[in-house]
Amino acid sequence: MPHFAEGIARFQREVFPAKSGLFARLASDHRPGTLFISCSDARVVPELITQTDPGELFVVRTAGNLVPAHAPGTDGVAAAVEYAVTVLGVRDVIVCGHSACGAMTALAEGHDLSGAPAVAGWLRHADASLARTAAAGRAGDVAALVRENVAAQLANLATHPSVARALAEGDIRLHGWVFDIADGTVEDLAPLTRAA
Repeated sequence: MPHFAEGIARFQREVFPAKSGLFARLASDHRPGTLFISCSDARVVPELITQTDPGELFVVRTAGNLVPAHAPGTDGVAAAVEYAVTVLGVRDVIVCGHSACGAMTALAEGHDLSGAPAVAGWLRHADASLARTAAAGRAGDVAALVRENVAAQLANLATHPSVARALAEGDIRLHGWVFDIADGTVEDLAPLTRAA
């Protein structure tokens, strides 16, 4: 933990002064233009990948970059999506998967998750991704599952009333990305600009 204290001190000494005007504005104005939904994986850092400043991205991170389809009740992902779309008025939503994803690897390779029941339950939100990958004749292919999962999560995202309404009105675009950790590339899958 000492490196965190050193990092905070370096931030306060070197970074914050150069961006003090930005932070002063952000203290009372929060208007990100993009909702970025990515995996919780520590190797995937949305602001680093996109080279954006604080305040530009509204970030939601979940294991496997999963977005449960809309259902009655409340959950943190649905609340964040609704807030970003309805209150903040984001114009773009990105679902970003990545290479070597532990969640997708566990699913593709059929890992025993009995010792992690919460993880196993959460990963059920990728059942459609598994089915799509198998239907394409690529069961067990982690890279194919990562891409199918991004597509499936975009479909789930479009079931949320706030997103469906914004899509129907042409107020929002949905994007699917796949980040390759080893070479730093980002594959941009076809954007969704209208309700399916």
